[in-house]
Amino acid sequence: MSAAPLIYLVAGEESGDALGAGLMRAIRAHVPEARFVGVGGERMAREGLDSLFPMAEMSVMGILPVIARLPSLLRRIDQTATAVVAAKPDALVLIDSPDFTHRVARRARKRLPDLTVINYVSPTVWAWRPGRARAMRAYVDHVMALKPFEPAAHQRLGGPPCTYVGHPLIERTEALRPAPGERHPVGEGPLELLVLPGSRRSEVSRLLAPFGEALALLSKALDGREIALTLPAVDHVLPLIEDGVRNWPIAPTIVRGEAAKHAAFRKAHAALAASGTVTLELALAGVPMVVAYKVSTLEAQLRWLLTVDTIVLANLVLGEKAIPEFIQGECRGDTLCAALAPLCADTPARRAQEDAFARIDAAMDLGGETPSEAAARVVLETMGIS
Repeated sequence: MSAAPLIYLVAGEESGDALGAGLMRAIRAHVPEARFVGVGGERMAREGLDSLFPMAEMSVMGILPVIARLPSLLRRIDQTATAVVAAKPDALVLIDSPDFTHRVARRARKRLPDLTVINYVSPTVWAWRPGRARAMRAYVDHVMALKPFEPAAHQRLGGPPCTYVGHPLIERTEALRPAPGERHPVGEGPLELLVLPGSRRSEVSRLLAPFGEALALLSKALDGREIALTLPAVDHVLPLIEDGVRNWPIAPTIVRGEAAKHAAFRKAHAALAASGTVTLELALAGVPMVVAYKVSTLEAQLRWLLTVDTIVLANLVLGEKAIPEFIQGECRGDTLCAALAPLCADTPARRAQEDAFARIDAAMDLGGETPSEAAARVVLETMGIS
C-alpha cells in the first residue's frame, strides 16, 4: 500500500453523502495524506471529492421509478465500476444505496479480485431478502452497521464480518432533547403535536389524507383542547404538503430546515409519523408516537417477504414493539386516532413509550467514539492501517 492511500467512495443519496463526508474527515484525522475519489454529493465535495457524476442521478426510490430510469442507472453503474478498476484504489467503500453501490462492487471485484471492499450501512437483510447477507461475502470484506442488532443478524445469516459503528443521530441528541422548561408538561397548555408525513412524494401523497382524518377525529376526542400542530417539511415536497393540508381541520405550522425541525421536536408532546429514520429521532427526543405507512399496490404484494414483525426502526433497536404501527389498510383515520389519543395525556400508554425510550441510549452506545470515528477505525483496520 502506498504512503498516501487511495480510497474510492461511492454514495447514492443525501444520507450517504453526509456519512461519506464525516468518514472522510475522520480518516484524515488519522491519515492526513489519505486521498479520496468516487461518487458523492455536496457534503463530500466540500471535503474535496470531485464526483464522477452528479450523485442526484442515483437517488431513485421505489420499484416503478427504478424501472423507468433503469437504462441510465445501468450506464452509471458500469461507468462507476470502470472508474474503480482504472483507479486501482486501496479500498472501495460502498455507502448505503445497495441497488447502486453493490452492483458497482460486484463488477469491480470481478476485475480486481484483491480489492478491499467495505460496506457502510448494512442492507436490511434482517427484514428483506435475507439471502443477500451470504451473497455479500463474495464481494464485501466488512460491513459497518448503523444499528446495534445488525452484527448478530449478519452472523446468523452467514454474512460478512460486521461491526456496529453507530447511527449518526446519536451525535445530535442535544439538538433533539428539550432543555429545562422547553417542553411543558403534557396536561398543561396546548397540546404540541408533530405530524411527519415523510420526505418522499410517494409517502406524502399516500399519508396526508389519513393523517388529516385522524386529526379531525382527535380534535373531537380531545373535546375542544387546543392543539398546536407543527409539520416539518423538506423543500421538494413542500407544494404537495401545502396543497394536501389545505382542508385539514387544524392548520399546521409548516417549518423547514433542521434547526426548526429540532426545535419542534424539543417542545412536542406526541407525534404522528411515517415509518423511517424519523421514528428513531422521535424516540431519542422522548416524543411518544404513532407510526403509519403505505406503499403502492405492487410493493404491497411483496410484503409477505418481510422477515420482521415491525418496520419501526425504534422498535427494532429496542427489540420490542413499544410503538404502534399501522400499515396499508390499517392506516386509517380511526385507527390512527385511537392509538394517538392516549398519548396526548399522562396515561399508561404514554408512560410505556417513555420508559422504552429511556433504554435507547444504552442500546446505541459506542463507548466514547463518535460514529464517524468508529467507521474510520474499521475502514483503516480493514485496509491494514493501524
